[in-house]
Amino acid sequence: MDVFKLLLSVVMMMSASEGRPEASDSSCLPQDKYKVIKGEAFYYVPRDMGDPNLPDENITWYKNGPEVMNITTDETHRIHYHGGALFFLNISANDAGYYTARHIEPSGECFYYHLKIEVFNEASRENMTYGSIQNSAQNINIPCPQPVKDTCKTFNGKFTWFKGKNLIPGEHKKNLWINDATKDDEDIYTCLCTWTHNHMVYNSSGSRRLFALKLSIFPNATIVSPTSKELFADEGSSMKLNCTVYCGINAERECEATWLINGKPAKQKDGYNETTKLEIEDASKRTFCTAILTIFRVSAEDFQYKFKCQGSNFYKTNSSTLTLKQRESIIPLIISWMCVLLIAALAAVLVKYFAIDLALLFRPYFLPGRRSEDMKMYDAYVVYQTQSLDKETEDKLSDFVTKTLPSVLEDKCGYQLFIQGRDDIPGEDRVEQVESCIEQSRRLMVILTPGSGPEMMENPTSDQTSVIGFDWQVGLHHALVQRDMSVILIQLGEMGPGGYGRLPPGLQHLIRQSAPIRWSKGSRTASKWNSRFWKRVRYLMPARPARKRDSSAII
Repeated sequence: MDVFKLLLSVVMMMSASEGRPEASDSSCLPQDKYKVIKGEAFYYVPRDMGDPNLPDENITWYKNGPEVMNITTDETHRIHYHGGALFFLNISANDAGYYTARHIEPSGECFYYHLKIEVFNEASRENMTYGSIQNSAQNINIPCPQPVKDTCKTFNGKFTWFKGKNLIPGEHKKNLWINDATKDDEDIYTCLCTWTHNHMVYNSSGSRRLFALKLSIFPNATIVSPTSKELFADEGSSMKLNCTVYCGINAERECEATWLINGKPAKQKDGYNETTKLEIEDASKRTFCTAILTIFRVSAEDFQYKFKCQGSNFYKTNSSTLTLKQRESIIPLIISWMCVLLIAALAAVLVKYFAIDLALLFRPYFLPGRRSEDMKMYDAYVVYQTQSLDKETEDKLSDFVTKTLPSVLEDKCGYQLFIQGRDDIPGEDRVEQVESCIEQSRRLMVILTPGSGPEMMENPTSDQTSVIGFDWQVGLHHALVQRDMSVILIQLGEMGPGGYGRLPPGLQHLIRQSAPIRWSKGSRTASKWNSRFWKRVRYLMPARPARKRDSSAII
């Protein structure tokens, strides 16, 4: 048996020397290269081998070097093989080197598989990763390196993940997902497979380095400004045009904006200057590029040009065309507004001055279709003073009350007036008559004369004075206390020394609310019903005259 093994070794050495280059040339052969951590286990199957479950006698593993070392199939050895699978258990630094498998098919055809093993300490893990992952996605997938994943699959092992040297709890799948990845997630991630072989537990690991790149989104380039197709400008003035392009999220790469004037770059034309700036919003990381075109002096030709704002990003180019339009002179606009304001002011003055005329003009059209329902007999009860007057004032008052007032309000306007002395009913009690007639009147017309004063309210000594004073008392009571009738104040001439201060307090209160209408007898239009004076009186009178008295009401 020992002789057989010796002969087999000689044959293998002769075959190795004939079928492969010297150990010094092993690095020139096509081979698989792996870096493993000292103290871990490594399970290897050649990638080109279709089925690793070959009979042990059809394949031979050996280690190249100055002296060829055959690999045993004895599972008690740290390094052994089964068919096409090579096992390194608790690998040491001395296990590094080149390994070769000689596979003989039943047909006699021969294949060779070459492997290079490098052994490192745990501290050197960052230099032996299975490549790096550079991803800008929000959620990043880190797959377990293929050799470790295949080992776990073959031996039904258990996955464990580490970030740097720290265990990531609860992660036992072949792929590790990093959700909402940020720069803080950049590190070396290690996939560790714990597996069992011949009732012994072993570890195999592989690492990948993660680089969390900035999330970049490149939609179609969008023109943010200009938003309009035309822009007003003044000839001879300077102006700036902004061409702002939205390129995307973290899209500074190839984000550009520029101005074209009639299809040519603005930089090539005199009288223009273009500057660009790139802006990235802090929070959203939205990327904008702005080209600022400065026109030093707007000329007539500029109103004929087409200014094209052109923007581009990593994928697409977009554009928007703008033309300049001559701004119209502001002087006609100012004149128009001044005319409008002047007309408005004039209209306001006219309305204020002719407010009474307008009210009288439109009063018939806005009255209800039926007559007043208050059923009162008189439109106004005329109150005036006849005592303590000089001859001139007495004549003026008599002429106004008995002639002018009735001729205008009654004869021309159709109103019904109750004038004391003219409309008294013979034989009727004067006090009762005053109360009744005032209650039947819609207005109290007070005639003020220079002699109107405190004496009109003093306790009289004659019946007539008593009646006249009672007129004032009852009328003012209805106007101030009961508030069932309005007062029309008419002033004949000047009030004389003391002015309105000589009047009773109630009458002074009414004057403060509404100033008396002054009667000027000397005016040429004083007696005309459409004069200013009579328009004011008519404006204060009821809109419709009271119904005429029948004979039954008079008797």
